Amino acid sequence: MPSTHLDSTFAALADPTRRAILARLALGEASVAELGEPFAMSQPAISKHLKVLELAGLISRGRDAQRRPCRIEAAPLAEANAWLERYRQLWEQRFDALDALLADMKAAEKTARKSRPRRKS
Repeated sequence: MPSTHLDSTFAALADPTRRAILARLALGEASVAELGEPFAMSQPAISKHLKVLELAGLISRGRDAQRRPCRIEAAPLAEANAWLERYRQLWEQRFDALDALLADMKAAEKTARKSRPRRKS
């Protein structure tokens, strides 16, 4: 994925209102008015958020007579997820290595305690 696409995807996802709009669209398409209902903001403000999502490729708008329903587009989210997945795998490998090291250290400490002579009281 070109960096500019990834940048626009993450920039669009950075805003909680836009994430909420995407969550609503994950349930099915909706009009601008329907998307604006849960928010205390004007229709032009909602339209600006939708424009950012549309420019990032995260939503598309159709035409249905007088209505222009919005729908979520999965491809940019899948591409962002693939990018994040590489780092998740890297960190899982590092955490697994750390777990193994800690287990070795605990086993060595346990062995060292068993081999120490006990003091008589």
